[in-house]
Amino acid sequence: MKKLVGSKKFLTGTACAAVVAGLAAGPFLLDRGGAAQAQAAGEVMVPKFEADPFWPKPLPNHWVQAMTIGLSMDAKDNVWIVHRPQTLEQKESYATRGESDCCIAAPDVLEFDPAGNLIRHWGRDEVRGNGHDWPSSNHGITIDKDGNVWLGGNGAYQPGPAPGSAAQFAAAPGAATQQQTVSREGGGEIGIYHDSFILKFTPDGKYLGQIGKANGSRGSLDTENVRGVAQIRFLPQTNEIVLADGYGNKRVSIWDAATMKFKRMWGAYGKKPNDDPIPHYDVDSPQFGNPVHCAQPSNDGLIYVCDRTNNRIQVFKTDGTYLQQYIVKPGTKGDGSVWEIAFSRDPAQKFMYISDGANENIHVFDRKTMKELYWFGGGGRQPGQFYAVHSIVTDTKGNIYTTETYRGQRVQKFVYKGLVPLSSLLKQHVVGGSIINP
Repeated sequence: MKKLVGSKKFLTGTACAAVVAGLAAGPFLLDRGGAAQAQAAGEVMVPKFEADPFWPKPLPNHWVQAMTIGLSMDAKDNVWIVHRPQTLEQKESYATRGESDCCIAAPDVLEFDPAGNLIRHWGRDEVRGNGHDWPSSNHGITIDKDGNVWLGGNGAYQPGPAPGSAAQFAAAPGAATQQQTVSREGGGEIGIYHDSFILKFTPDGKYLGQIGKANGSRGSLDTENVRGVAQIRFLPQTNEIVLADGYGNKRVSIWDAATMKFKRMWGAYGKKPNDDPIPHYDVDSPQFGNPVHCAQPSNDGLIYVCDRTNNRIQVFKTDGTYLQQYIVKPGTKGDGSVWEIAFSRDPAQKFMYISDGANENIHVFDRKTMKELYWFGGGGRQPGQFYAVHSIVTDTKGNIYTTETYRGQRVQKFVYKGLVPLSSLLKQHVVGGSIINP
């Protein structure tokens, strides 16, 4: 990838015509017969996806998902999610209190096989009592190369009653409930911050260690604790953890995966981070806003950082050297436009997919040119549509998976259907339940 330096690139969804024609397909970009699709001379070829309305399969035990806030893929293409059991509404958790047959919050951590079968589950109730902390608001899950599970959290407040219990819904009239508090995705809280740690477990939920401790954060310059980590990733070239750090801090922080010791940090433009309050929606902000929502490493030694409510992506070397920023839907208010990033699985990671939970789309970019090819989804409840699309990952076959927070409360699979001419995709407008360029 050529060095990214120079002026900002404004990406508004109209840059399709400027994309360099003749994108070469990576190894997984094949049609269903296994042969590379033919490409007309001068035609831009793009990946096509269709929503699978039957993935995953129904959960057992009257379990339901709440705000589904984290997503990861392991080496076997098993899909892992973490959700927030305490965010179910009272009418969604009757069975917890013995008031009806339905329903009960599923355990916090769920693992699905590629066919959508639930194959493993555990959570706070299964692992508590082992002398470690647990987030008051789950946020983010990552499976490392050894299959271990890492969890983050973004709760500033202290843990509340058991999810679905009578005590959870017994707040005095007019008082802010835990559910209402975790529904707010703004971040930037000051003072004591409970989720000042991340956790490491075996695939079966055995506790292995943690970085930081509950209520320990002293702010963005703290080298012992984190503060509202949104996403956990690993550098493919080294044994280092990359944290989008995040909801309370305004930084990317790097830690040694073996020793769990701090190594380095940086703020926007590679500057020293600080905790000065700053307004949202400023594409020229001198510091990251809250939340710093993703820090996604690429195969070629870059880290793409989602400065969500400033509607921008900043790109860095792994040592924190600033390279470039790209602006995505700059007029977006609310929760901002840049939530998480995933790459196609060819070695060059030709395509970049950006989840946008305010505009309710997945943006498809050519990563080398950073030109937007098209976007799909649109707001709604049907398969292929979104309500607060949050996390995004790809599997080895090129399929995309997404989660939805707030009242979205689900995970979706978008099946990769091969490369098609961009012009034909745009003419179809609706493909497999998703609206193209809604």
